[in-house]
Amino acid sequence: MSDYSALFDFIRSRFPGQSFIPLHAPVFYGNERAYVLDAIDSTYVSSVGEYVNRFERMMAEITGIAHAVAIVNGTCALHLALKLAGVAPGDEVLTQPMSFVATANAIAQCGADPVFVDVERATLGMDPDALETLLAEDAERRDGGAYSRASGKRYAACVPMHTFGLPCRIERIAAICAQYSIPLVEDAAEALGSTSSGRSAGSFGQLGVFSFNGNKVATCGGGGAILTNDEALAKRAKHLSTTAKVPHPYLFDHTDVAYNYRMPNLNAALACAQLEQLPEFLANKRALAAAYAAFCQENGIAYVAEPQGTSANFWLNAIVTDGLEARDALLVAANGAGIQMRPAWGLLHRQPMYRHCRKGPLDTAVFLADRLVNLPSSVVPPSPQRA
Repeated sequence: MSDYSALFDFIRSRFPGQSFIPLHAPVFYGNERAYVLDAIDSTYVSSVGEYVNRFERMMAEITGIAHAVAIVNGTCALHLALKLAGVAPGDEVLTQPMSFVATANAIAQCGADPVFVDVERATLGMDPDALETLLAEDAERRDGGAYSRASGKRYAACVPMHTFGLPCRIERIAAICAQYSIPLVEDAAEALGSTSSGRSAGSFGQLGVFSFNGNKVATCGGGGAILTNDEALAKRAKHLSTTAKVPHPYLFDHTDVAYNYRMPNLNAALACAQLEQLPEFLANKRALAAAYAAFCQENGIAYVAEPQGTSANFWLNAIVTDGLEARDALLVAANGAGIQMRPAWGLLHRQPMYRHCRKGPLDTAVFLADRLVNLPSSVVPPSPQRA
């Protein structure tokens, strides 16, 4: 596709009256202002406050996962989740190369190395066939876990990521991890509201992690959450994220070297207002995705649809171009026309700090990274009557 005028006109028609159309902008149509002002008036603006508690209850209800722990951002949530799963210095963690850098950084911050497993075309997430092949060829069962024959290191966890909110084949990945006694930590940072077989993303492993960064479906500026059905893990997460302080009215005793990772009440107030609107946001984004899919089908553009048996939140809509040259031409034309588009992230195994890490064949990740383009995917602005 060399003439992008029809695509650009279509996008402008979906986001009327905007001279610049961002990739994904937050919208604040609900109780955001009221709740933030209420938090200020309460004077509980740091990591203790009723909105933090409310946020945790809401996340548990929305996802159907028993326990939620509010964390300051998604990266810290993933780091702490890996620590809770038992990842330690010298370990290896299975993950995918096509992801935001935080996925690999959280592994490295535990003193471990990522091992990169290819993604698949249909889901853009970790390919369970590639995972199964790698483990069948390399994993050795001993000491209650799995160890790499090639490196001698322990496979301490597996971290698949639900790319752009599209659920990966998480049930199959979970079954493979269970076979090898490898803890599963879901990077569901982009997948709030996404489901697979009716179950929430983030609910299939020991721990699931969500992000509330400024560009997510629901945002509180910065923010994250750890979700788990394991009560002991949830209590440990809350303890370690609160500097491992022993609860006491005035004494400062601590049990571990821990982290100041709790979400502030101000952010939680904003998050609660956003979560109240989540069903509306998801319906809005699903309608936009359907319109994109129809336009792309009519115009011979390869649109990335939600995988069969799943319901995606369509955080970012994506198309697959004909190749690197076509991808870059589209990106230059779109951004020059005031329509923000972007490619997939730079593949993690190519980043200088991760070039030494082990990897399987990554043909699909390379193919997609050269071709994927994200389209503007914000919640469509309200009518003038509502505004």
